[in-house]
Amino acid sequence: MPPWGGGLGWSVLRRNRIAAGVIVAAGASLVLSACMSPTPAPTPTPTTTSAAPTATPTPTTPAVPVLKPGLSADENLAYFDMVNNAVIAANANAGGRDFVDALVAGGFDKAAMQVTPDRTAVDLQADSIQWSVLFNSECLVGQYGPASGGYHGIVADPTGQGACLLGETRPIDW
Repeated sequence: MPPWGGGLGWSVLRRNRIAAGVIVAAGASLVLSACMSPTPAPTPTPTTTSAAPTATPTPTTPAVPVLKPGLSADENLAYFDMVNNAVIAANANAGGRDFVDALVAGGFDKAAMQVTPDRTAVDLQADSIQWSVLFNSECLVGQYGPASGGYHGIVADPTGQGACLLGETRPIDW
């Protein structure tokens, strides 16, 4: 008989201890199995965002070229071309004087210009004409006519004599 008493008390106490051990063992087993099981990845919760409406880009109109006297001929070629193309748009049969007058009206120096004749030595319409402006030590040169395939504008170096066109040019005396 145990020291605390005998009989029925002992078996109840023993049963309670066994039950407590089973419960503790079961709890430990659950805890250990939870540690060993992979934790399910959290399921992402869909979110909604309300973004401000984005502005649709509007096409920008390219800037209209302007004469920039302090800049290089290269930086003024777009303006030179614009003036010359406007002459052609207004008159598909434009001659040298039309281009010279338009360039003077556009701000170029008439004294710095050269132009080839509109007519050949046998008085036929020239297949193409050329004109130029000596501009800040460079040449803006235009060419137009059926033999040249339409209008072309370039920047070129002046000749050794400081002219832009070689060959016969006509006086700009108007």
